Amino acid sequence: MTDERREAGGAVFEEIRAACARVAGAAERVHIERDKLDAYARSLPVDKLHSPVIEPEHHYLGHGEQTVAYVLALDSINFGSGYFPELEPRNGLVGYFMVAHALGDFFEANAPVSAGDLIALTPEDCAEIFGQNLSNEAVAELMGLFSQALEDLGRFVLADFGGRFASVVEAAGGRASALVDIVSKMPLFRDVADYHDTTVPFYKRAQILAADLWLAFDGEGPGAFSDLDGLTLFADNLVPHVLRLDGLLRYDETLAERIDRGDRLEANSPEEVEIRACGVHVVELLVERLTALGRAVTAFELDNYLWHLGQDPRFETKPRHHTRTVYY
Repeated sequence: MTDERREAGGAVFEEIRAACARVAGAAERVHIERDKLDAYARSLPVDKLHSPVIEPEHHYLGHGEQTVAYVLALDSINFGSGYFPELEPRNGLVGYFMVAHALGDFFEANAPVSAGDLIALTPEDCAEIFGQNLSNEAVAELMGLFSQALEDLGRFVLADFGGRFASVVEAAGGRASALVDIVSKMPLFRDVADYHDTTVPFYKRAQILAADLWLAFDGEGPGAFSDLDGLTLFADNLVPHVLRLDGLLRYDETLAERIDRGDRLEANSPEEVEIRACGVHVVELLVERLTALGRAVTAFELDNYLWHLGQDPRFETKPRHHTRTVYY
């Protein structure tokens, strides 16, 4: 990521920012602790923020167009955090890293993986790939959703791009915003919520697809995007959890108690939308403050840092919110 600050992102990025700012301003259950933003911004290790990473030991990298196919497939199924407590570890890995590593093993064993191969994957196949047991109802539901998402991707690539995964990325013309618009034609990428009279686009997985391609290809070839600085926070349940425990987000007593005892939040419920939207808006406020301090970073860089920070055991002291959704 260069330090030539922000090229204008596409309209979709500004729509996300504006909608999340509106939700943050109206939120009843989630509150931003604005008096803590300056100190927190000053405490952030900017050098680390400028070095986003993708772990080569857990991802299928260095295989040209098959890596493009892998990243598209991975971000098609980059969801299920609300199901993760039900999943069996695989090779000592859990959660996202388990999914990324297992999918990489599938690509390694079956290369070249085609659009037709993804279409053919059943829930039973997904259970085998990810080392899961379909006798668990929640696991069976997630494997069914993985199968659906991979089938959707395969059919999309076959119908609109001649079966060539790289053509999806090439059609974006080097613009992350265009890639978001393209892949969001698939239903499980269409991450848009309603909050009272506000339509709130998040497009978490569509945005992270551009970021993952940038990381996987070191900003070259399929990973070259002129507007990557326009990306927002990839709104999930981990970064808001980090922001909560670090004191920048405060939940009202009822919501905090529900989350702390492990109750699930319904997808697109007001409280779930408020958590995600306030997370996006806090990151925007931090980016503004860091820029004012002469320590400019992007929302993508800050998201990557906070997400990896969330892997630290200290963030396991309280449960994060859990929602069964196809969006994160």
